[in-house]
Amino acid sequence: MLNLHQEMVAVGQRARAAARALNRLNARKKNIILEAMADALDAARETILAANARDLEEARNAGLSAAMLDRLTLTPARLRATIKGVRDVATLKDPIGGLISQWIRPNGLKIVKRRVPIGVICIIYESRPNVTVDTAALCIKTSNAVILRGGKESRYSNAALAEALIAGGCPKGLPEHAIQLIGTTDRGAVKELVQLEGLVDLVIPRGGETLIRAVAEHARVPVIKHYKGVCHVYVDADANRDMALNVIENAKCSRPGVCNAIETVLVHEQAAADFLPKFAARMKTRKVELRGDEATRALIPDAKPATEDDWSAEYLDLILAVRVVPSLDAAIDHINQYGTHLADAIVTDAEDAQKTFQHEVDSATVYVNASTRFTDGGEFGMGAEIGISTEKLHARGPMGLDELTTYKYLIYGKGQVRG
Repeated sequence: MLNLHQEMVAVGQRARAAARALNRLNARKKNIILEAMADALDAARETILAANARDLEEARNAGLSAAMLDRLTLTPARLRATIKGVRDVATLKDPIGGLISQWIRPNGLKIVKRRVPIGVICIIYESRPNVTVDTAALCIKTSNAVILRGGKESRYSNAALAEALIAGGCPKGLPEHAIQLIGTTDRGAVKELVQLEGLVDLVIPRGGETLIRAVAEHARVPVIKHYKGVCHVYVDADANRDMALNVIENAKCSRPGVCNAIETVLVHEQAAADFLPKFAARMKTRKVELRGDEATRALIPDAKPATEDDWSAEYLDLILAVRVVPSLDAAIDHINQYGTHLADAIVTDAEDAQKTFQHEVDSATVYVNASTRFTDGGEFGMGAEIGISTEKLHARGPMGLDELTTYKYLIYGKGQVRG
């Protein structure tokens, strides 16, 4: 019997062979495979939802938080959206082979820079079973083999989804082992996977900060990191007050347990007296707990005192930290100090303030008069996303097809030799 290390090496070797086979498929063939995968998911809806119900029952019995349960839940509407995401990916332009740039050197050498697959992508994730589908679709479209290692809380959902994807894709030419789901719940499998140098090219962890830090600590291959999402909305002195209320309500309340939901509201002192009482009334109707600084609590007496820890807290719940700031510069300083460089927004009609905020806030996505909840590959028109990065190298923000490619230089000569 193989031990865990040997099992994961075998998984990596199979993925490497599948990646070579995938790289031989043209865009039309891959799109046929993706459509067949979507059809298979559609046909297996009842099975998938039943598996998800089983996961949810066990998760409730285990005492998982409301935020984790929300991430785990596959409603019929969410499943339909996930299936649509696969079809959307099929309609997108295949980036593989795309020309990035080209030039001719004085010696006549022609140098062409083109997009190519990364190779083997390993996804390590918690809760969200839709990740199984989104990542598989994006990887197949970009000719990358994918190794999926979900959490034990979603094992039945992930298995049902992966089974449908493989059953749908293989008859249409999906290479064997192009999609592999790791069945074991042994945490040692994660450590083994992220150390498969030469077999795994990139690891993308999706989950809580503890998971991501553990992956990064043990990894010997590149890791895309996004530890947590501490996102902000800044209400400027020249903000449309009703717009600000609507943006904040959506950014906090639509799904408080996700990384692109806001955790802090900053309000310019010139807007505070008019805005904060209306804001408090709106948040009360949504049962949002407010934690404010001294200036905030003077206008919202019901707000709890905010501590230093609140400014960097990722609540993933109906809780908001609120601070009154003296200027736009102070708001930007606060965001750059306490934020996680994921998604931050300004609400203002002043064009100079908009430009300054977008230029100086050091985040992957910076919004003007819109909710941070749009920080999502599907909302960006990517069809789906394989993850979100707060890194600055290779990928930043929502990761779609282009971010699952690297490049190579193709050099054409006529016998040139270097002197």
